[in-house]
Amino acid sequence: MKRAFLILIFLAVWTSGLSAHEVRPAYLELRQTGPEIYDAFWKVPAQGENLRLGLYVELPTGTTNVTAPRATMANNAFTERWTIKRAGGLTGGTIHIAGLTGTMTDVLVRLERLDGSAQVTRLTPATPSFTVEAAPGGLEVARTYTVLGIEHILTGIDHLLFVLALLIITQGGWRLVKTVTAFTISHSLTLTAATLGWVHIPPPPVEAVIALSIVFVAAEIVRQQRGVEGITARAPWLVAFTFGLMHGLGFAGGLSEAGLPVGHIPAALLFFSIGVETGHFLFIGVALAFIALVRRIRIPLPRWSELVPPYAIGATAMFWVIQRIAAF
Repeated sequence: MKRAFLILIFLAVWTSGLSAHEVRPAYLELRQTGPEIYDAFWKVPAQGENLRLGLYVELPTGTTNVTAPRATMANNAFTERWTIKRAGGLTGGTIHIAGLTGTMTDVLVRLERLDGSAQVTRLTPATPSFTVEAAPGGLEVARTYTVLGIEHILTGIDHLLFVLALLIITQGGWRLVKTVTAFTISHSLTLTAATLGWVHIPPPPVEAVIALSIVFVAAEIVRQQRGVEGITARAPWLVAFTFGLMHGLGFAGGLSEAGLPVGHIPAALLFFSIGVETGHFLFIGVALAFIALVRRIRIPLPRWSELVPPYAIGATAMFWVIQRIAAF
């Protein structure tokens, strides 16, 4: 089971730089209601009951407030709503997010015009500003949500641990391909259903079951190493499909946390899903490449090291189970 130990080393390296990243992006929506009038909505992740990230919207020169911002703090987010006006509209103007360069988060921006067209962009610490376009760019929409999906899965340590456990128990090859395919199909079903409003389950139970799914597969790995073939070893695709339904609800929560408007959900859903799958296969590909590289070094490992990966994965996931149940 040297493969499992090497995978655990890889995950430790992978995740070492992720803890400081704010997974939840901020969200700015500007909806045009007149030739020079826009309704503004600004959502920033909260950091406790009365704290928020220090991000502030700077609108183009000449923009004035028609109404004063109405601020609220709820659901672990700070939000503001107000109405603005600018002669000639916002087209050609530059919108800047002050404070973004000093963070590790992103800002999703959606500007909806009177004709129903929209401009969607993603701002980062490296690019905290953008220019309002006269016409929407379809490629920009695809790029924005695809990148968001990739980032969501690559910074979602619980989802990665589940995939990692499946990789260990299937030992790669076609069994892994079939298992990941089943996982993809199942979480795509619930991601779509939840995003379109057909299914609604509160996030806390979903997150707890996701953590529990990792504990289950970790226990199955231990049983396999002791010579007992559990259901995951016999039919990993079935376990992946079953628990993938809950993971899909978790992905939907990540998409909704971005504050995406209902009118933009079809495109967001498609490209976010593509991003999630790209992230999955990127992680698996890099993990397998890492194992192949380290195997060439022929590191001698004691026999007891076979139990380190499943126990480490299971213990971490069990901590999440307790933590998430306590948060109900």
